[in-house]
Amino acid sequence: MFSSVPSLEQNPVSRPWRISRQTMRNLREHCPIRPVAPTLSRRALLSTSAALGLTGCALPTRLPAVPVERRPEVTVLGLPNERFFPSDPAGQFGLQQEFAAAVQRNIARRGLPAGAPIPELDLLAISGGGEDGAFGAGLLVGWTELRTRPEFFLVTGVSTGALTAPFAFLGSDWDAALRAVYTEVTLADILTRRYPTAALFDDAMADNTPLLRTISRHMTEQMLGEIARAYDAGRLLLIGTTNLDAERPVIWNVGAIARSGHPRALDTVRRIMLASAAIPGAFAPVLFDVSLGEGQYQELHVDGGVFAQAFLYPSSVGDLRRQRIARGLPTAPIRAWIIRNARLEPRGSEVNRRTLGIVGRAVGSMIAASGRNDVVRMHLASERDHVDYNLAFIGNDFAIPYTLPFDRAYMRPLFEYGRQRMLRGEAWVKRPPA
Repeated sequence: MFSSVPSLEQNPVSRPWRISRQTMRNLREHCPIRPVAPTLSRRALLSTSAALGLTGCALPTRLPAVPVERRPEVTVLGLPNERFFPSDPAGQFGLQQEFAAAVQRNIARRGLPAGAPIPELDLLAISGGGEDGAFGAGLLVGWTELRTRPEFFLVTGVSTGALTAPFAFLGSDWDAALRAVYTEVTLADILTRRYPTAALFDDAMADNTPLLRTISRHMTEQMLGEIARAYDAGRLLLIGTTNLDAERPVIWNVGAIARSGHPRALDTVRRIMLASAAIPGAFAPVLFDVSLGEGQYQELHVDGGVFAQAFLYPSSVGDLRRQRIARGLPTAPIRAWIIRNARLEPRGSEVNRRTLGIVGRAVGSMIAASGRNDVVRMHLASERDHVDYNLAFIGNDFAIPYTLPFDRAYMRPLFEYGRQRMLRGEAWVKRPPA
């Protein structure tokens, strides 16, 4: 959910290293340290013990990762189409087949004859952006008020977009819940801060269990059932994560998982959303249990924004459309809508000459550059495939300063900004800014 990371200097999750009395008490309670020398100070003792690996400390553990040669065999729920690996040819083909099958279900739902041309389709991609997801939420609510919001054939989400995507997929009836997610939550609904020593001895600087609870309040059996029915009607909901063990992106077929009726389907979808939001180092990763018959293994997943801030469809899907156009076959319009929950034009400001400030700005700049590259990539693909391209992003006219993570004083005005941009007809542009 949080692919836009505030400066590490300002982020309370990552405070400068200080060994406070409370930290020492916590270490003694949860992570006993064997004395190295009776004359060492507390600070020296901690430093020495850290260097020695803190003998006696319970560090995070996990089951073994899937062997490289066995990765193609692994599933989480045993479903052949539960997820795809777009960086692999087989994954591209699987996505192509899933799109084709969804189109056929969509045609049948509309009462069209089998083999009819692909009908008009609207595709929505929602990017990462952390608190800036309030922009996209406001935009969707404003779209409902205009009464021009389409039913989307495809909705994709990454990071904060993964939290928004189910609401956008299910339509305007879910706007009230979507509004609440981005205007009523606080930092306590997202994370629990850990001690600074988590940088060395844990898997992240914050525990995102509160976010899982927040997701679970909304992603219920009712919502899962609605997603399953939409899947049956020929519509797709896809969420991106990163398999860090395999160093490759993963696209989860949420509709197929919902439709499966598997007893772990609901928990799996919740954990997919959590994983898509797990910034490496900032928020705890998500482990998925998998088995290969003779043994138990785990995959470690983090924020899908590691590979892409947003995505629409694989190139193989565009190939089919171009072939129809080249052969002069009837081809209905396809419209692509991309919500970039961020600014596209850098604003810049002075960087403190400190390690955390420099690293924070560098990471933020890389994320911003990745987001700009994604919207350009999708624009080029849309031109190639004769798809109508529409992009919305936060303009520099939004002037509310960012001060604290998940602060309502920032998120509520941003929600209203997105809503008003839509109501005024100023939300969409046909190409990314130069």
